[in-house]
Amino acid sequence: MCRPHCSVPEGTGVRRFALPLALTLTLGGLAGPAQARDQGGAQADRVARTAECQGDWLPGTPTATDVMKGEISLVGLPAYKLGKKINWSASPYKNRSWEYVFQSLRWMGTLVVEYENTGEQRYLDRATEITKDWVTKNKRGARGTKPYVWKDHPVSLRTQPLLCLSRHVDAGWLKDSLADHAKLLSDPRLYKKGHNHGIDQDIALLGIGCRYGRTDWANLASRRLTGTVKLDVDSQGALMEQAPRYAVYVYGRLQVATAGMKACKRKVPGEITKRAEALKDFIAHSTMPNGYMVPIGDGSADTEPKMDAGTPKQEVRTYRAGYVFGRTAWGEPDSAYYSIRFGPGMKYHGHEDHLGVTYYAEGRDILVDGGFHSYEKSAYRYWTLSPEAHNVPTVVGGKFRPRTPSKLVKTSYGKDRQAFRLTDKAYGASRTRSVLVNHGDDLMAVLDTASGGKKVRNVWRFDPSLKLVSKGGGKVVLGDGNFKVTLLQLSSCDRVGGQKVERGGKLGWASPTYLSKKRTNVVVSPSARSLLTVIVPGTDSPKVSCSGGKVTVEGVSFPSGLL
Repeated sequence: MCRPHCSVPEGTGVRRFALPLALTLTLGGLAGPAQARDQGGAQADRVARTAECQGDWLPGTPTATDVMKGEISLVGLPAYKLGKKINWSASPYKNRSWEYVFQSLRWMGTLVVEYENTGEQRYLDRATEITKDWVTKNKRGARGTKPYVWKDHPVSLRTQPLLCLSRHVDAGWLKDSLADHAKLLSDPRLYKKGHNHGIDQDIALLGIGCRYGRTDWANLASRRLTGTVKLDVDSQGALMEQAPRYAVYVYGRLQVATAGMKACKRKVPGEITKRAEALKDFIAHSTMPNGYMVPIGDGSADTEPKMDAGTPKQEVRTYRAGYVFGRTAWGEPDSAYYSIRFGPGMKYHGHEDHLGVTYYAEGRDILVDGGFHSYEKSAYRYWTLSPEAHNVPTVVGGKFRPRTPSKLVKTSYGKDRQAFRLTDKAYGASRTRSVLVNHGDDLMAVLDTASGGKKVRNVWRFDPSLKLVSKGGGKVVLGDGNFKVTLLQLSSCDRVGGQKVERGGKLGWASPTYLSKKRTNVVVSPSARSLLTVIVPGTDSPKVSCSGGKVTVEGVSFPSGLL
């Protein structure tokens, strides 16, 4: 789950990033789903349910029935006809995520689980046939074996179904293949330290070590895991991969790792437990009032945590990793919510979104990012990473410097109002953005400036549901039925006109879900030495005044400098 080679959650439509739950059984345990036992009857009772097979590691699709029919649907793409004789070089959609998931063999694992649940031998026979064919035709380094087959992530994920199968098939070719996997997983040159891939590598290596009594592998996995977790999750609980949705994945994998250590009679390091617990708070803060995670970095707008992250004590939280998350109140779908980005330069699953904001109010998205489309190497994918795909200021005439860090330099917290100031030198000159969010009478105000008297310009991407109603005189109104939202722009208390609105074209796009691309309205400002942008949800005619260093919008007053 890192750039460039990553998989995405499996399931129809890729609607949710489901939480992988911890294994709840000890090695060799017999507990299993009640409904599965009912279906299998006495025949199922004769098959041991094992820790390696039971649990929540399997994808929602394909089902065991699908695999037996010779059809598999992966990463939300249409079903592929697998057939009896499998073409292991298949890439029907030229999609790298599909290729990785195909080579992970997790879909084969559904057959072994079905065997455990029903006791029907045909499932185990087909799983064995598939796996033996894969092992024969995908030797590491052999001619005809695709290079990505033995990349770190397919290797890590493939270990689980192979271990599952090994509980019922005692064959030399299977043990030898798992040994090959362990050699790669233990190679320090291939280890992804400080990343979710590293966590997966350690889970896989621990599993093989415990399965076959290789304490050297199990010790290495346990030792590496603590260091990786400390790099991937900071002491505040923030995920360092710059895409909040991956916090859910990492939290789930840490539960699996913890269960694996306990099953292997190993002590779980306290630092892992501590940071996993802190992650829950981060997940809660990065989840919007509608129940979906804020789509920052490589995160879709339809990512639902599907876990109990608890209710934090604060409505606003600033993370040193580069996030501000704030809301009016917890537990209220109509609560306003905002996010602000700063911190270390772009890496892993991050985008060039520094100083960027998103805004949710009155039960709906207002300002959104360009989103996450896929991990495919396409011009559009690279555009979604760029500043133009985010609600950020640019310095006119300045050349963008990728991966530039930014700083949060000033804050002001109040129950009904918060304000923040951020700055960086991503365009050579210092660009500075101040953000004020008012609650109750909802509005967001943003002031952009640059050093040396240079002019700035900004872009504002609105949710695809909002259509252009009118523009002129420094005011742009968008709406969806009876709902309206107004954007106002001023410079030194004077209205600034000349905004352009693009829907489609070069800038007017958003990708709210995997592989989707929707036209959306993007407001492009004129250039000015200072730009004060005010977003007012719920009205198309806000009353505005500005004088004496004070701005008043619909009776809400604040300093023209915001802080």
